[in-house]
Amino acid sequence: MTCASVCSRRPKVFRSLIWLLAPLVALPVFANPQVEQLLAADNPPDGVVFEIVEGSEDALATLLPRLNDTIERLRARFPDIDVAIVSHGGEQFALQRKYREEYATIHAGVQSLVDGSVPVHVCGAHAGWYGVTPEDFPDYVDVSPSGPAQIHQYEALGFTKIIISGDD
Repeated sequence: MTCASVCSRRPKVFRSLIWLLAPLVALPVFANPQVEQLLAADNPPDGVVFEIVEGSEDALATLLPRLNDTIERLRARFPDIDVAIVSHGGEQFALQRKYREEYATIHAGVQSLVDGSVPVHVCGAHAGWYGVTPEDFPDYVDVSPSGPAQIHQYEALGFTKIIISGDD
């Protein structure tokens, strides 16, 4: 029985506990079928773009460790694989400069991803709907005019899109 099968049958509270305990019992932290399929392939995709659309500012606190684990697994299997992240939901607002202290772990995680050659994009259009400008984000966060358009650009380059959510 995999962590994913157990998680799908348990209430959200139990799923959260399972995700917290999974690293202690050597289960994958993020068991996404698309990721597992990529890892089982003989050849790497041209790249992977992770799409995040969550409603909560603090969603990245849960998702970033899963993404880090997944990126490490992908790069262990395919060392030269290109990876990008596009955030275009409410979670992107935690990445504003004014929240560097409040969401210090999230900011450190994103900066570490960027330092590891994983660009992190947020949606300028969505931000603009709430009066947030590109200047409100730190330099290590790329503000794309449109999150969906950014994803389409990656897909046009042959990247495989994988949607990440807190419900995984």
